[in-house]
Amino acid sequence: MKIEVDRRAGLPGVFTRKNGGIEINASQLHYRELNNMVKGAAAEGSREIVLDNVYGQRYIGSGIRKPVNIVVHGVPGNDLGAFMDGPNITVDRNAQDGVGNTMNNGVIVVHGRAGDIVAMGMRGGKIFIKGSVGYRAAIHMKEYRKHRPVLVVGGDTQDFLGEYMAGGMVIALGLGRENGAGIQAKHIGTGMHGGLIFLRGEVEEYQLGKEAAGAAAAEEDLARIRPYVEEYVGYFGGDADDILKSGFTKLWPKSSRPFGGLYAY
Repeated sequence: MKIEVDRRAGLPGVFTRKNGGIEINASQLHYRELNNMVKGAAAEGSREIVLDNVYGQRYIGSGIRKPVNIVVHGVPGNDLGAFMDGPNITVDRNAQDGVGNTMNNGVIVVHGRAGDIVAMGMRGGKIFIKGSVGYRAAIHMKEYRKHRPVLVVGGDTQDFLGEYMAGGMVIALGLGRENGAGIQAKHIGTGMHGGLIFLRGEVEEYQLGKEAAGAAAAEEDLARIRPYVEEYVGYFGGDADDILKSGFTKLWPKSSRPFGGLYAY
């Protein structure tokens, strides 16, 4: 497949081939043009695709099923990595809403913060956000057999974290809080019927959805999340031991069928 699939692709300076990879200057590209070029490069077998001057183009990496590294210099738009199955995406700044929407496999690393509905419907793979995220992160996150998605947030989340969560794992590290500040999010785990949520710090009962239960994380729980915390500090820096010893709350669903009484059989 040729990369020159749109009217801008043949213009000088839009893309260059380098060491088995592709570098694309996205500054003047519509999101459809950019994504056609990215998918064309992945189909050609490029090992790395570097995108410069990204300014809100959405759907970057969506639907790609190749083990390709995509490096984003700039701020990608909504649905970064949606439905992807294999790529590794690294963003050097912030990201907008819907990061990893229904992704099946791969890794997304964001060296900033992200917007709302991060990991919505996520089915597999891992997402690491250095900073905080917006509302409804991990909504409808699910798992199936060996596919167990993981979302690690370095900062905090807004309300409705893990809403209708059906599987997978969320870890919010709460780094960067001011002294004495605690978890502020409310309605955590509303409608939750699968998966686990780990939050650094204490959570009050009023902050939980009625479908979620919580308690202090035990040693075996900390051992379970350690590999993901270590991977986080590998990307962004920090000390995993210091983070883990500061105390976590574990949340789980009270029932696997919280809405069973609403339906007739």
